Amino acid sequence: MNVLISGASVAGPALACFLRAQGVEVTVVERAPGLRRGGQAIDIRGAALQVAERMGILDAARALKTDMRGMSMHDGDGNEIMRTTEETISGGRLDSPDIEIMRDDLTRLIMAATSGVEYLWDDSIATLTQDAGQVHVTFERGASRTFDLVVGADGMHSNTRRLLFGAESQFVEHLGTHVAIFTADNFLGLDRWQVWHREGAAGFGIYTVPGNAHLRVNLGFEGGAAAYDHRDVEQQRRLVAERCAGLRWIGPKLIEAMWQADDFYFDAMAQVHLERWSEGRVALLGDAAYCASPMSGQGTSLALVGAYVLADEIGRSGCFGRYQERMAEFVALNQALAKENPGQGASPESVAHAASAITL
Repeated sequence: MNVLISGASVAGPALACFLRAQGVEVTVVERAPGLRRGGQAIDIRGAALQVAERMGILDAARALKTDMRGMSMHDGDGNEIMRTTEETISGGRLDSPDIEIMRDDLTRLIMAATSGVEYLWDDSIATLTQDAGQVHVTFERGASRTFDLVVGADGMHSNTRRLLFGAESQFVEHLGTHVAIFTADNFLGLDRWQVWHREGAAGFGIYTVPGNAHLRVNLGFEGGAAAYDHRDVEQQRRLVAERCAGLRWIGPKLIEAMWQADDFYFDAMAQVHLERWSEGRVALLGDAAYCASPMSGQGTSLALVGAYVLADEIGRSGCFGRYQERMAEFVALNQALAKENPGQGASPESVAHAASAITL
């Protein structure tokens, strides 16, 4: 069997790892020219910890955890108005067994576990044509090829989903927030610490990466769905600069750093809802099928668990089997976290229940 996976973030390489362990020939195609840098701090929780262990990366992930000491909230003049060493906004309670890790650290770990996988960088699927036993694929750059199965793990703006089911506007639910994420120098001298501030509709959260040399900045604003091209980075920077122009204290310095960052990422906080995650010999995985948004804190765990379950079903049936049936309740509970308490986050009890609401 040979399988094509579109997308080389978390879900795609995780699926590739488990399929290779079954002896499946795997090709991963990625639009970017190489492994993407940057991204926010992400969490491995509940059932996803079991997946990381079965992938063989759990100990390495623990060694790379962010190891935050706490966080503080500040007003528009930079005055500290709240401090805690018990939890953080990005990772929850500091005494939990969960792993908070930088996204790019996790993707490197997963990539290292995909020995024998073929990667096609700087390319993308152009067309998909199915028959009874195979999927015929043309690429934007490379030569046409044929695969037994195709999986779209290509994110909220999935090209595979568009080819399979149509325009994303049918499936994406905007949650009222946009955020930019990028790296900046640690000009505040923070030590394993997070700083958060909100003023009006705009705000930011900044935290150190391991080693404290740099900050990962989350700079965003609330409001209805904004019109922008999700591939036009300069347009996105202008939008963030305009909507966050009223931020005081270090706001102007963060906007200046945004213009200089070479790992800038921007998108809406949104969810994806589909009636079905597959059609014939093509399936969707992770954010492409059931994005929960960073507001849920569970996007990475959904990607890892989904990859494990999908690989298991492919191994059992040679196709997608009970993949959606097994994942449906787990997805629903984790998507609900983003809406449980808007602006404040879901309760620790809800997060713990949702994170473990599946048997692997």
